[in-house]
Amino acid sequence: MEKIVPIIDIPYNKIAERVIACGDPARAEKISKRLENVEVVAKSREYWTFNGTYKGVPVTVSSHGVGGNGASVSFEGLILGGAKVIIRVGTCGTLQKDMPQGALIIATAACRDDGITPQFIPISYPAIASMDVVAAMQEAAKEINPEARTGIITTSGLFYTGLMPTNNRLFSEAGVLAMENEASVLFVIASVRGIKSGCIVAADGPCFEFVGSEEFDHYPEKMAKAVEDEITIALESIIKVEV
Repeated sequence: MEKIVPIIDIPYNKIAERVIACGDPARAEKISKRLENVEVVAKSREYWTFNGTYKGVPVTVSSHGVGGNGASVSFEGLILGGAKVIIRVGTCGTLQKDMPQGALIIATAACRDDGITPQFIPISYPAIASMDVVAAMQEAAKEINPEARTGIITTSGLFYTGLMPTNNRLFSEAGVLAMENEASVLFVIASVRGIKSGCIVAADGPCFEFVGSEEFDHYPEKMAKAVEDEITIALESIIKVEV
């Protein structure tokens, strides 16, 4: 009987060394259709996992859900399953006024406002992407989406705003490009566990704190192209990263 990784229900040693991760299970299934020889590994809760090949290279696609806590379960489980490099493909809210909807951001690092990693390692430990993963995505973006930007993002434990102020306006003034909910968790876990990681996100509008959720237009046509482009960049990059 196969030994199964808790919660995400994947067998140990069943995961490809190269993994594309995203929040939405439906998006993971969509990305898997870009692969050949696709096999459903598991569908458990928000964690849907598929194996296949991209241009002959084994790749796993897996969803991690929304938020750092659930995502940490996914990332840890994928590493136990055999992952050696994980690239997160997702969406974000922008923190910079000059960044249009549909812009792509390749993250070099993430501010650790996730609410999870301080319980894992002191906050002085940085959340950084692997430089060769960043370089591979930058190279792929030159042909696929040359306007993609590279820089620091922030990972927040919040999605909707609460009664207390956040660090987002301060980070905006400091040049942080965008806010999302999982990247710093991935970067910290990957660094501590000795694997490589990266993240590319598509901007679907300003951060809620700046505009309010009721003014948010979530699925315009321009986002569809941005998501397709970031998936392509991630796939083209991950097969070139050494593991």
